Amino acid sequence: FWLKPFWLKVSGPRRSLRHLNQPTMSHRKFERPRHGSLGFLPRKRTRHHHGKIKSFPKDDESKPPHLTAFMTYKAGMTHIVRDVDKPGSKLHKKEVVEPVTILESPPMVVVGFVGYVETPRGLRALTSVWAGHLSDECKRRFYKSWHSSKKKAFTKYQKRWSEASKDGKENPMAAEVERAKKYCQVIRAICHTQVGKVKIGQKKAHIKEIQVNGGTTEKKVDFIMGLFEQEVKIADVFSQDEMVDTIGATKGKGIAGVVTRWGVTRLTRKTHRGLRKVACIGSWHPARVSFQVPRSGQRGYHHRTEINKKIYRIGKSLKEDANNACTENDLTEKAITPMGGFSHYGTVNEDFVMLKGTVAGPRKRIITMRKSLLPQV
Repeated sequence: FWLKPFWLKVSGPRRSLRHLNQPTMSHRKFERPRHGSLGFLPRKRTRHHHGKIKSFPKDDESKPPHLTAFMTYKAGMTHIVRDVDKPGSKLHKKEVVEPVTILESPPMVVVGFVGYVETPRGLRALTSVWAGHLSDECKRRFYKSWHSSKKKAFTKYQKRWSEASKDGKENPMAAEVERAKKYCQVIRAICHTQVGKVKIGQKKAHIKEIQVNGGTTEKKVDFIMGLFEQEVKIADVFSQDEMVDTIGATKGKGIAGVVTRWGVTRLTRKTHRGLRKVACIGSWHPARVSFQVPRSGQRGYHHRTEINKKIYRIGKSLKEDANNACTENDLTEKAITPMGGFSHYGTVNEDFVMLKGTVAGPRKRIITMRKSLLPQV
């Protein structure tokens, strides 16, 4: 009996020992969920201003090679009227009005590819191959100040391509292409937007790596080499009624207080020194403010990926189809741009995508559309 631990000698009624290893927490009358999600911390301005594709859909070799994402520009919002075909619903065979977002999507240009090998620590870039000719809007992306630079980017690379074509060789980068075919598991195309075709007051193209899925590595490399310096249209990547994910930075709202930023409750009317505050920001010890406590700071301009947006329509450019907003039920000859243009944007002249619902970010912002990671079966 003298070997029993001292804390087992409990006088009075027998008590549970579970309280001994519980963290101490102050008493409160009512339980409630916390305000604001901790899943989006840190709430600060994003470094990825043009959106970052953090993961691509799973590769399936049985399918032909295809691109998995596309870069577009947000033009604005409008609405559509459609018939609901949903047996059992109260709205079945009725008309509904739905908000839609218009994304202008001029064709992208493929200018290269990067080959990756899989290692225990993730992907490692093995080699990259660029096309022989790059447009000025693409080269501008490599300079801070284009007009004062010597514009020497890719001149030596271009020389190799021109010399190879004179000598009758097919490809000066044949060695790198063979290396990619032999060793790489993941192939990503380097694409840039034709920002000059979109009137957003910018001349510098946006460049992104977009993964190619489907087929063997050799087929993927040949697929991209066939697209070098070629235009890729939105209709080549996505189709109508497909579910896609959108990636971009949200609208910036500046600095906000705790009530707006975290949705905490305001204090009572008579509170001294303001009432849009958090009353207690933590106990005396530990003598610091923990990260879970709502504080004021940056709101908006965060990086966000939103999943499962439905493509209602992929429209052609005004050159190909001047009346690209006509439907079977509405025979009015009209283009997608409303009267007077989209506010703070202008006219949509190029191909466009109509997505159901909203998309993060203000007008003119670049929005990356990606194929869904979880395809609808």
